[in-house]
Amino acid sequence: MASLVQFLPLFPFFFLISFSVSHGPFLPKAIILPVNKDPSTFQYVTQLYMGANHLAPIKLVVNLGGSFLWADCGLTSDSSSQKLVPCNSLKCSMAKANGCTNDNKICGLKSENPFTRLAATGELAQDMFAVEFIDELKTGSVASIHEFLFSCTSSTLLQGLARGAKGMLGLGNSRIALPSQLSDTFGFQRKFAICLSSSNGAIISGESPYLSLLSHDVSRSMLYTPLISSRDGVLEEYYINVKSLKINGNKLSLNTSLLTMDGGGHGGTKISTISPFTTMKTSIYKTFVESYGRFGFSMGLTKVEPIAPFGLCFSTKVEGLNVPSIDLVLQSEMVKWRIYESNSMVKVSDEVMCLGFLDGGVNQKASIVIGGHQLEDNLLEFNLGTSMLGFTSSLAMVETSCSDFMFTKDSSVFDT
Repeated sequence: MASLVQFLPLFPFFFLISFSVSHGPFLPKAIILPVNKDPSTFQYVTQLYMGANHLAPIKLVVNLGGSFLWADCGLTSDSSSQKLVPCNSLKCSMAKANGCTNDNKICGLKSENPFTRLAATGELAQDMFAVEFIDELKTGSVASIHEFLFSCTSSTLLQGLARGAKGMLGLGNSRIALPSQLSDTFGFQRKFAICLSSSNGAIISGESPYLSLLSHDVSRSMLYTPLISSRDGVLEEYYINVKSLKINGNKLSLNTSLLTMDGGGHGGTKISTISPFTTMKTSIYKTFVESYGRFGFSMGLTKVEPIAPFGLCFSTKVEGLNVPSIDLVLQSEMVKWRIYESNSMVKVSDEVMCLGFLDGGVNQKASIVIGGHQLEDNLLEFNLGTSMLGFTSSLAMVETSCSDFMFTKDSSVFDT
């Protein structure tokens, strides 16, 4: 695994408002990546830099549950430091390879585009990647990770990705996903946080000085819930145990067995950056939407004709507009993930807002998939060592937001 850390001079397109180049003998406390939301696809895009001879920017769509980073081979093959990983090697075993390619000499790794459902077998490769880090003085420098493992795959998988994206960045619970490789390289705990927004957000991996980069200390408002596993081991995607759903404090009458993952990996509640909105299995969605509409009517909301893809919409021509609250009740009644109006409703015009929850169909594998709109301006901390999720609910409740991470305009991954 990557082990050598090299401190590099900063470039004008890096992220924080003020920088200092570190020459000290210490390892970084955490790394931080800017995340922007692509307005046309609703995908979350970040940017890394790769190559030993020339640090080239590479835009990647963030996949919270992805097993590894995959990128277009046409983009990455010019790097003189890039090497393919031999079949039957230790690194190939760590990657859980899908066999061998190139006359059974190179480690093969299946990559998938979750938006188009296209898949292709790529080649496991390694190269130098550069990331920005936060030191104990809360200043920024750049560190490179030698021999970072990723899949070099076909350009056909780029279909459906945000403009300019050349692959996907996996943050899943696997040995070669970004959090694990950063942990192995820099020696910090296997944990990371995401803070998404409709504009600028961040991915942070390592220790937690990042809390002080927000305009308000949110550590006291964080709640914690276990990340659940399948019966046969650790899940690479992130699931939590939702026991019940409440609207305005009233528990919905649901088939609670659907909320628990069965032996085949079906059911349960998954957290995803791939789905732009929360989706629910049809039977749960019908009860949820009917109940939400009923409570909304009792609060003075007026239903209007739904606008696709949403199934329930309201008029905004109401003074003092209030909408019902939504609670995901976790391991106890005391631990709830509350979804406020900014995350529950989507403004589709000056006159109409819609409930940002969709029917996922009868065959959706997870009973609930919490999507990007519901995650925005919620700080989520995934601790892979303790298998715990820390979450804040809406940061607006403490008068801050994910866009308060102190990035300059130059940090936008759509500007370069």
